[in-house]
This record gives sequence, structure tokens and C-alpha cells, in this order.
Amino acid sequence: MKEENSKKVDEILTRGVDEVIGVEDLKKDLISGKTLRIKLGVDPTSPNIHLGRATQFLKLRDFQELGHKIIFIIGDFTGVIGDTSDKESERPMLTSKEVKQNMKNYFKQVGKILNMRKVEKKYNSKWLKKLTYQDITEQADQFSVADFIARENIKKRLDSGKRVSLREVLYPLMQGYDSVVVKADMELGGTDQRFNILAGRKLQEHFRQKPQGIIMLDLIEGLDGRKMSSSWGNTINVADEPNDMYGKVMSLKDDLMVKYFVSSTRISMDEVREIENGLKNNSLNPRDIKMRLAKEITTIYHGEKEAIKAEENFIQTFQKRGTPEDIEIIKVDRGSPLVDVLLKNKIISSKNDFRRLVKEGAIKNTDNGEKITDPDFKISENSTFKIGKKRFLKIVVK
Repeated sequence: MKEENSKKVDEILTRGVDEVIGVEDLKKDLISGKTLRIKLGVDPTSPNIHLGRATQFLKLRDFQELGHKIIFIIGDFTGVIGDTSDKESERPMLTSKEVKQNMKNYFKQVGKILNMRKVEKKYNSKWLKKLTYQDITEQADQFSVADFIARENIKKRLDSGKRVSLREVLYPLMQGYDSVVVKADMELGGTDQRFNILAGRKLQEHFRQKPQGIIMLDLIEGLDGRKMSSSWGNTINVADEPNDMYGKVMSLKDDLMVKYFVSSTRISMDEVREIENGLKNNSLNPRDIKMRLAKEITTIYHGEKEAIKAEENFIQTFQKRGTPEDIEIIKVDRGSPLVDVLLKNKIISSKNDFRRLVKEGAIKNTDNGEKITDPDFKISENSTFKIGKKRFLKIVVK
């Protein structure tokens, strides 16, 4: 039993993982059966949780299944301030109203992965709003300006003459202090969060707590090959409809498949290695493997029945060149902007996403075969649209 548990722990600490800090202590605690408090914080800067973020929740589920306590912090305070860890320019501050609206469905989305009844849910405004200048200066004294500006993205901005606000300097203190308040034994994050998570260890030491272990996960690329980001509209969202989710996965570049199997599914690593070898020696058909990937991912968020239907629709639409049997029908007023219709019905994630699709010629009126080239296109008659490679929509004028 102990050997089996050790094997599980080894996979958790390596699968889709870039770096582990405090690995020996973590392994010892995990194998011993000690219940750890494992923290993940998310800033609601967008209403959707995408698969790039969901890799962390899948890792949390691995720990939850071993009996550990998951501490999920919604950054309703830090979301207003704005983290610049992965940004090439200053992130604008959000309003409290925007953050509140964005986080409305977060627990529901996370509940597709975690057992939320066993999750300790927190909002960091509860403690960060109460801090005084004296508290903040005490925390800030643990770090130097040199520590902050040594970060790669900050250094690039300073070297190019771009503004770096003092607000951004304070952000790691807030994320780090979250770890102190919840007494985290471990924190998860992407590689872009390294400085912020290390700040948690530093502040825990200052407040005479044992420094948290750290697991930093590989970042996954989005639909355009860049890092998956809501800002770029290249996301596959947890809340995407089954047909949309399946189709988006099918549009990924082939060279991302293995990485997605590792980080975004939970098929065994032995099978992942078999797939990787089969793709390398051309004994497996990439299309069939990508369909397997799309089905695995869609099953996680919608169940096997819906995943099978999505696969059947994909085959009907793209391999037999038909249209989906359950094509979505929406009634709108004549003259409605197409972008507003798609946004309202959650077919696109943002206006930037719509402009990108139009620019790429990825929105087509299938009734007349014409591509939509005008970002201000308005609905004038009943039409069927193909959006990207995976979604069909019939619009009926009232």
C-alpha cells in the first residue's frame, strides 16, 4: 500500500510539472498520510475559466482524491489590483463591480472538476482590505526593489521604457500574504507565478510559519499557439458547449496533443507515452488521436454521453461534410450586430475574439458561401453561420 501511494505521489509531483520547491518535505508529508492544506488563488479578471487554468484544478483534484484539503481563494481584492506576472504591459485596474460580475459562476465552473463540498472557499478581500500602511510596510520590508525588477517581463518593460507602476510592485505581497492567512502547506501555480508564490514562502517565514511547498505547472498553449489567455481570445473554456469544446480541441496544432494529454486529461502516463511513441513512428493516425483527446477533454466537463454526441456531430459535420443535427437556432431582431448576438449566446469570448475570427476569414454564411469581412456586420435575413472550424448557428429574424 505504501509503495502504491509513493507511486501516486511521484506522478502527482511530475505530471505536467515544471518545478517543485521543497520537494523532499512534500514527498515525506504526502507519503506519510499527513493531510496538507493546498492553496490555489484565482483572480476573476474574466468570467470564464479556461483549460490553461483548469490544469491546476485537475492537479488539485489529484490531491483531493488522496484526502488533502483544498483551499480555493477567489481574488476579489487582488483581481481589482491586477497581477502583471504574465503581461508585457501594465494591466489596467478593474472595478469591484467588474470583478463581482466575473466571479459569479466561478464555483460552478470549478465544480466540474473538484468536489466543492470538500473545498475551503475564501475571498481575499476579507483580510487584505483590513491591512494598514504599517502592515504593508512590514511585509514590503522583506523584499528589495531589485528582487522585483529582476523578473524577466518587468526587466523587458523597463528596458523598453514602458511604465511599471508601484501598484504592480505590491501585488506579490498580497498573494504571498494569502498563504500566511490560510496557513498553506503548499501552493499551486503556473510557471509565470513563480515570484508571487515564492513571496508566500518568504512572508510565511517572517510570520514564523513553515514555508509552503510549491508546485509550478507547465503552461499550455491556446488555439493560436501562444499561451492560453483570455486577453488573446485563444481559449478553450470550461463552460464551452460540448460541440464547441470538442471542435476547438480538434483545431489545435498536432504538436500540442501530447502536452494536452499530460496536462488536460487523466489517462495513464503509460498510455500517454504509447501515444507519443506512436505519433513519432507514424504507427498512429494523428486525426484519430486528436479525436481521442477531444473526447477525453469533453468528457471531463460534460460527461461521456455529451462527449459521444459531440464526436458524432463532428464526424457528421467535417468528415461527411454535413451540418450538425442539433444546430443551435437563435431568434434576433433585424439589424442586430452579429458580434452582439455571438457574445450574448457565449459563442465567442470577447469582441477581440470576434475581430480575430473575422480577420482570419473564420466566420462564414453557409447559405450563400460568403465570408464575413465586416466586423460591424448586421443581421438582415435568416442565415446559417459557421464560426471557426467547429460551430454552426442558425439565426432567424423575428
